[in-house]
Amino acid sequence: MTRPEASSGLSPEQATEPGATFRVAPRVPEPASLVARLQAGDPALAPFYAGHPGDAAAYERKAAEVAERLPAAARRAAGAAIRATTPAAAARLERILAGQGYFVTTGQQTGLFGGPLFVAHKILTAVRLAAALEERLGQPVAPLFWVASEDHDFREIASFRLLDRTESVRTIRLPDAPEAPPVAMARRLLGQDVNAAVEALAAQLPDTPWSGELLDVVRGAYRPDATVAEAFTELVAHVFAPFDLCIVEAHHPALKAASVPVLGAALTEAGRDAAAVGGQSARLAAAGFREQVAVEADAANLLFEDEHGRERLVRDGRGWALRRTNRVLEAERAVALLQAEPWRFSPNVHLRPVVESALLPTVCYVGGPAEVSYFAQIGCLFHAHGVAPPVVRPRASLDVIERAAYKVLRDYGLTPADFAAPFERVAKQVARRDMPEDVLRAEAALEAALREGYAALHAAALEIDPNVEGPVLHGLNVSLSALERVRDRLATHLKRADQVKLARLGRAAAHLWPDGQPQERALGFLPYVARYGPAFLEGVAAAIHTPLDAAAPAWRGVECQDG
Repeated sequence: MTRPEASSGLSPEQATEPGATFRVAPRVPEPASLVARLQAGDPALAPFYAGHPGDAAAYERKAAEVAERLPAAARRAAGAAIRATTPAAAARLERILAGQGYFVTTGQQTGLFGGPLFVAHKILTAVRLAAALEERLGQPVAPLFWVASEDHDFREIASFRLLDRTESVRTIRLPDAPEAPPVAMARRLLGQDVNAAVEALAAQLPDTPWSGELLDVVRGAYRPDATVAEAFTELVAHVFAPFDLCIVEAHHPALKAASVPVLGAALTEAGRDAAAVGGQSARLAAAGFREQVAVEADAANLLFEDEHGRERLVRDGRGWALRRTNRVLEAERAVALLQAEPWRFSPNVHLRPVVESALLPTVCYVGGPAEVSYFAQIGCLFHAHGVAPPVVRPRASLDVIERAAYKVLRDYGLTPADFAAPFERVAKQVARRDMPEDVLRAEAALEAALREGYAALHAAALEIDPNVEGPVLHGLNVSLSALERVRDRLATHLKRADQVKLARLGRAAAHLWPDGQPQERALGFLPYVARYGPAFLEGVAAAIHTPLDAAAPAWRGVECQDG
């Protein structure tokens, strides 16, 4: 198979070799977004992160903190929960647990059939960064994927979207059971409905040399008697084994037992923790950034699960209120349960990274935009628990551009980002390129005449009325709007006249911006693996760059002082 292009753009000079089947191109974040400002080294963000993601010294500082705080015995307590996907990963893991190495971690909810494309982008960013850091630090560094198996929002993870064999967006969904308690995905069985979902997937995957084996893996993982988390973990372990991935499941008994001290502190020092997150969130807002996750002053950063389901612990006069079921868990009872049955307690989004860094030798967390944003709120929560926060690195954001879609972009002078606009606008934009030259000249001349005429009117009328600018500007805008309606009408006529072009644009939109969403959020990675085999993930990995730049900003780390 011809290898894919791993380019940073779509210009002809960067075209792949003949016969290539897909390209991978980076998506550019919005310039005003926190992720873009972090990557650009905005000094306003320096007090909220352990270091700039490109600064090698920041990783070295964190590695030194981990080496001092986590000797081999401490690492092995939680290390029993870690699964190596290959012998090479197992060898690297053993050295790390022996005190000679580190992890680059990332994680995700247990999405149906592996979840969307960005899950692959997360994992492969961690893979690439781990390799770069291993060379820099001179010790083993493994990519570690944290399976968020304690999440309980079934509706959020129970659907999977792909392009079907007609190149239309299709959703495969597991039916919800509204009467069922909201339990962690580590305890929620897939049930008989998963068989129909697997067959729906099988009916739409392309017939390739790789799809049969992949479907065997899916059928072996997604069984009625498997939990949501088990199935997801098995699939990820198989698909990403070529990258020597390590995996840890949040609900694993060894991890739960090792996390009791951190969870216990979160239970007894909930006020302190809320103040740490609230204070940093307030400083973040004062610096001009919004908080990603709201802080509730009376809530612990813990959730509790029993036969009624999983819910947040909120302080009241008698102990901990369970608002969804209108119950109270007495404070003493909560402490006793945590010691005896730690599986009942799980960290919320703020505390989960703290638990991970407290137990595992993590030097960096690779996160999506929302995760990168909420890490800015929790640096002081790490310090409250006696742990230095890891360096945070934004995951790669990429577009997979298959051959037919690339030809549309090339032929019509478009980029994937153009399809973020409503499809009608894109179609009219393309149609105008076929407008006869005399029509374009006439339009341009009319627009120039309108602007020139209104400018002359404004200059002449100033002697009569110094406040005439508003009415003149209104008149110009009305005239230009009328001209724009004429342009739209002509473009619409051309668009409708060329149904072949319209169909090509529609298929490209389905591939690049399906259902009005970025491709990496809307479509699952599994069909691409089925279509292109090992070359797909290799191509995505090759497109991910994780430079450690000597010229990166040298930030001092998280600042937690008041004021």
